[in-house]
Amino acid sequence: MNDAENSRRSFIKNTAAGTALLATNPFDTLGATSVHSDTKALPWYKTVTRWGQVNITEKDPQQYDIGWWRNYWKQTELGGIIVNAGGIVAYYPTKIPFHHKAEYLGDRDLFGELCKAAHQDGLAVFARMDSNRAHEDFYKAHPDWFAIDGQGKPYKSDDLYISCIFSPYYQEHIPSILTEIVQLYKPEGFTDNSWSGLGRNSVCYCENCQKSFRDKTGQAIPQKKNWDDKVYKQWIRWNYDRRLEIWDLNNRTTKAAGGPTCTWSGMNSGSVSGQSQSFRDYKGIGQRADIIMLDDQSRSDATGFQHNGEIGKLVHGLMGWDKLAPESMSVYQHIKPWFRLASKPAPEARMWMVNGIAGGIQPWWHMISAYHEDRRMYHSAEPIFRWHKANEPYLINRKPVANVGVVWSQQNVDFYGRDKVNELVDLPWRGMLQTLVRARIPYLPVHADHIDRDAAQFSVLILPNLGLMTTEQVGAIRRFVEKGGSLIATGESSLYDEWGDVRADYALADLFGVHAPTTKEKTIPEQKMARDTYHTYVRLTPELRAQVNGPHTSQEPKVSNAKRHPILKGFEETDILPFGGLLEPQRVDAGAEVLLTYIPQFPTYPPEKAYMQTAKTDIPALVVRTSPSGGRIAFIPADFDKQYGHVSLPDHADLLANTIRWAAKDTLPLTVEGAGLLDCHLYEQPGRVILHVVNQTNAATWRQPLDELIAIGPFKLKVKLPTGVSGKKGQSLVSKQQLNLTVAGGFVTFEIKSILDHEVIVIS
Repeated sequence: MNDAENSRRSFIKNTAAGTALLATNPFDTLGATSVHSDTKALPWYKTVTRWGQVNITEKDPQQYDIGWWRNYWKQTELGGIIVNAGGIVAYYPTKIPFHHKAEYLGDRDLFGELCKAAHQDGLAVFARMDSNRAHEDFYKAHPDWFAIDGQGKPYKSDDLYISCIFSPYYQEHIPSILTEIVQLYKPEGFTDNSWSGLGRNSVCYCENCQKSFRDKTGQAIPQKKNWDDKVYKQWIRWNYDRRLEIWDLNNRTTKAAGGPTCTWSGMNSGSVSGQSQSFRDYKGIGQRADIIMLDDQSRSDATGFQHNGEIGKLVHGLMGWDKLAPESMSVYQHIKPWFRLASKPAPEARMWMVNGIAGGIQPWWHMISAYHEDRRMYHSAEPIFRWHKANEPYLINRKPVANVGVVWSQQNVDFYGRDKVNELVDLPWRGMLQTLVRARIPYLPVHADHIDRDAAQFSVLILPNLGLMTTEQVGAIRRFVEKGGSLIATGESSLYDEWGDVRADYALADLFGVHAPTTKEKTIPEQKMARDTYHTYVRLTPELRAQVNGPHTSQEPKVSNAKRHPILKGFEETDILPFGGLLEPQRVDAGAEVLLTYIPQFPTYPPEKAYMQTAKTDIPALVVRTSPSGGRIAFIPADFDKQYGHVSLPDHADLLANTIRWAAKDTLPLTVEGAGLLDCHLYEQPGRVILHVVNQTNAATWRQPLDELIAIGPFKLKVKLPTGVSGKKGQSLVSKQQLNLTVAGGFVTFEIKSILDHEVIVIS
């Protein structure tokens, strides 16, 4: 028996106890593909919940202090490590032709040494690949394996040549490396940073691509981007299909060589639009993946820390809550230009980790290089990893509790968003989710193809400018509403078919009670949003200013006895709200109620001209109605979600939050009273409910890096008790605060005195 097999057996023995522990308390969760059993051992990729990675540089074979790092693995309570193995650079004595060995590897087998050490310590090993580029000698030997542009020139990244996804590089070369590594070292699985080849903005015209596309479609590869060309759209889908073929090929290869649990898992972005740019079909990957490895190392100023909770819920919605989704979380400074060898402020690193854990992500610290002169980064991960270890039973194998679902699809990103993804898709999505976070309303992302599957959990579904909807998706929404579900839709939702071609009317026009503008030329996505924001407003009905303190004229509308709709609560002292978008005339059905109308733009400068030239129109901005089955429907042609995502005006968020609460008929499972920005995640396990609250209130909420945590509180919370949970016992997992619980009407009420970074409350 060789050293690799001995180490592997040691790993299996040392993790058996942990496997048995994690297999207890089975819970069939939303979208789960299997149910954990306490009588059957789980595969390793369902048991390893903390990861670490030193991303090895070519110089590291001369400076890798394995003994020190083994101790650090123990300090951070790891269950597995990610170790550079091969692809662009090999860190072992490979025999594969043109598999470039690390420049300073010499006679050392660095990957083999690390793999053996990890297995001896009872850790799983993910062999990291990076397989989309090669050195010049490889290119000269096999130029037909590499991507070329329209002029026949090879695509390059610095001195490296980019390989073609349809060539033997992916079909033969990479599988041979995977097989060699399995045979030599027996790693538990493989992950890969750059597995999906060229992105959407680069077209390969090599013979491999030309033949494959011609065989598939009977057409030549398009010479230019043209979203009105059906062949160009076929090229997009053909590329997606190939990436799924590569995913399946690599898994067949690793499992044939290493057994049924030797999984290949690539890596995936935390951004759906980023996945689209790389032709990575998130739904298809979610259906296939044994484990999702997320390469989403830090926040952006636009998305904030809460994005990490969002992506955790989105990914689990695709693959089920019985699987794991570790995420690479950098502890080095990850602000462009990246400072790869400098420590990120510990509060910034900690908050990103905490928000990911709250959303169901497993932590994975990530560093570049095995040797650092800035050693502050070594302190960032340990406290949260130790806390995660101590509280692990409450952080996995749980069902999310939320009755609001926000619908998305990657087709909408591709064929509706096209080259305006940020304006048409990302900003409406972000604005709606940030509204929900700000209002402390638990929610879940729902793929548009999974509406029928997941509908029973939700009382409200939201379509944030979901312009593209297939016939099947439209039918699923209809079935949801027919069963009494409430619906909120914004912008151009359902106006485009599966290819992104405009329909004659909204496919859901009868539900909305509103019919689309007849000026189709203005609804072509790439022609929209010439500017970010316009000087436009909306008018509230009825108008109340005649009875509100302030100057008066004889021209003010008379105040009627009619009351304003609950959606307009909080706006009693204004008859207008800032908007910022553009609207066109639309026809409203009888029986639908128009709450807001559009005020067209007028000058902002000079100030003498800043008055409304058209003070009132009948162009609807927000329309509500009740369906025959009792569901509440709000259609919002005005893109307040996009505007809030862009300019963060509180009026927009308050209006949207009011709409969500109205549609939910006051059935939300959580209310929180108290000042501050919180991200709230609610879960259920047998016999208990778990609330994870993250404090987003700090001086760097929208501009990284965060360097100081600021405590907030107190908060009064009210949580709906699931069946089988009495609410008599509560515990705080972070601050260890004493909780005084009051149960009434199926809810438990309690107070959290203070939250520094996060708090987890377990109620049983």
